[in-house]
Amino acid sequence: EGLTRSLSITSAESAFEKAQGERVTLPCTFVLSEEDVGTLDIEWVLIPADIQKKEETIILYSGDRIYNHYYPALTGRLQFTSSDPKSGDGSVDILNLKSTDTGTYQCKVKKAPGVESQKIQLNVLVKPASTKCSIEGSQEIGKDIILKCASQEGTPLLYYDWRRVVTGTQGLPATSVLNKNTGELLLKNASKDYSGTYNCVASNRVGTDECSVELNVTPPINTAGVIAGAILGTLLGLALLAFLVFCCCKKHREKKYEKEVHHEIREDVLPPKSRSSTARSYIGSNRSSLGSMSPSNMEGYSKTPYSQVPSEDFERASGQNQTIASSKVAAPNLSRMGAVPVMIPAQSKDGSIV
Repeated sequence: EGLTRSLSITSAESAFEKAQGERVTLPCTFVLSEEDVGTLDIEWVLIPADIQKKEETIILYSGDRIYNHYYPALTGRLQFTSSDPKSGDGSVDILNLKSTDTGTYQCKVKKAPGVESQKIQLNVLVKPASTKCSIEGSQEIGKDIILKCASQEGTPLLYYDWRRVVTGTQGLPATSVLNKNTGELLLKNASKDYSGTYNCVASNRVGTDECSVELNVTPPINTAGVIAGAILGTLLGLALLAFLVFCCCKKHREKKYEKEVHHEIREDVLPPKSRSSTARSYIGSNRSSLGSMSPSNMEGYSKTPYSQVPSEDFERASGQNQTIASSKVAAPNLSRMGAVPVMIPAQSKDGSIV
């Protein structure tokens, strides 16, 4: 009993509840007596929730030196509150709190022969954040509309409260039903008077967050008119498509007809004659004419040189005359009838054949 009374911890707070990002001071003040003559040690440990695991030292003051490299998760965020802990203040500060810092901490003060300790529970909560409001259901007169509110972050338990922002009042419609746990606000049989701005506040023990939504209740939509318009638009689209298909088919038929007419015209054109065939026709016609003549006419033909063959100019002139004649009078096509044109020689006054 004498040893216990010689060293005592005077701080009484044993539980803290803070928000994430804040700073907390875990107190550990003590009083020494003249009987405590040993080396002063101040040790802070973290007691795990699982009793099968060992406690971990997070910071230590011993022999006028500070050791704070034991617990990596708190590196740079943990420090003694006093610059001289041996003066009777072994409290520590934890900066920029995180939800993972939640746990049971224990302060141990040793100065032989005295030993004293104290446990402190720290609970780090997350404020509501990223709260979003939405509307579910058709915003029409006579319909049931649900306003929803939900926070993406925040430590339970979260509570939601809706209010209507209207000039001179913030009351909700008489037919509204609010669920504070889920954040849903049901507006039954909505009327145009329900229109306006609605504000939702999400809260827990360490903070609040809010959002708002604009509600605009309108008369029911004329669904019959919408359907009729959709049908009419569809019919117009089909008619336009049919017209385009008809134009394409008509243009295709016209091109096909032009090709067929052009092909028939080319078949009616006579192929050009070669010089050799012209010469053979000329000689053959002369021979047939001579065979039919009497001996009295042979004297005049004997003076004509048979080695002469019509020139190319003569052939071209004949071809041109034949083309002109065929264009003026629809003469039968000799090439199709199998007939071969024959040139018949005639005797001039001077006795030469022309």
